[in-house]
Formats: sequence, structure tokens, C-alpha cells
Amino acid sequence: MGARTDRIEKMIRLRAPRSRVWRALTDAREFGAWFQVELEGAFAPGARVRGKITTPGYEHLTMEITVERMEPERLFSYRWHPYAIDPKLDYSSEPTTLVEFQLAPVAEGGGIGIRSHSGGASGRGVSHERRGVGRADEEHRTTCRVGKLRAR
Repeated sequence: MGARTDRIEKMIRLRAPRSRVWRALTDAREFGAWFQVELEGAFAPGARVRGKITTPGYEHLTMEITVERMEPERLFSYRWHPYAIDPKLDYSSEPTTLVEFQLAPVAEGGGIGIRSHSGGASGRGVSHERRGVGRADEEHRTTCRVGKLRAR
């Protein structure tokens, strides 16, 4: 059983210029369209950006992220509370989940590779399985989001 359950990792390849992928990830408006949230503010290291989720059935929720790192066209990372689903509760004292997007050129066939992973505080924390998020669900959501990017 030695598989890690405190992180989800996915590698995808896109036939898109690195600059286009970077913009889709780091422009708050494009990120919001991709992840179905109307964000207010701009992404910058240390910035806290929030906005209303637009996914049907979840419009009553607000997403808040704190940008950790932005290394142009290479790395974008942020922290958030992905299970903050009760607007009456204060989740600020709970550990956040780190999400990182690493961009790198792909030699075979050209394009750009995105390696993304998420995990608890410092990459460790409550397992996704314990929280009820299985790997298959996350992979499906990632694939769907990437499909939207390819179509642009």
C-alpha cells in the first residue's frame, strides 16, 4: 500500500505556447474562467485574491487563494481551503492546500508540459481520500479544464 495519499499529481502535455499557458494560469480573469470563479484582484506573490464561485449549485460560496510563488512561465503556486463549503464557518485556522503548476518544454512532439500537484500544508496534510476526493475525480476535473484551454 505504500502510495502517498496526501497529494494528487498530474502531468499533461499541451500543444500551446508556454506564454499562452502561463497567461491562462496567472491572469486572474482567465484563471477564473477556467476554474469557474469570478475573482477580484490580480495575482502577485503574497496576494490574497477572492471571488464568487460560478459553478452551478455552488454560487453561494467564495473562493479565496493566497498566491505563494510566480516564476514567469515556469512555476505558479497558491494555497487555499478547497473544502470550505459552509459559508457560516471560519476556515482560517485550518491548514491550507498547496497547489503548484510547473511548466516545462516537452521534447517529443513539441508543446508544453504542465505538472500540477496539490497537497496539504507543505505538501503534507489530511489525505484527499480521507476528505472524500479521489484521484479519479481530480484527474477528470484537470482533464476537463485542460480541454477548455486547448479549445482557446
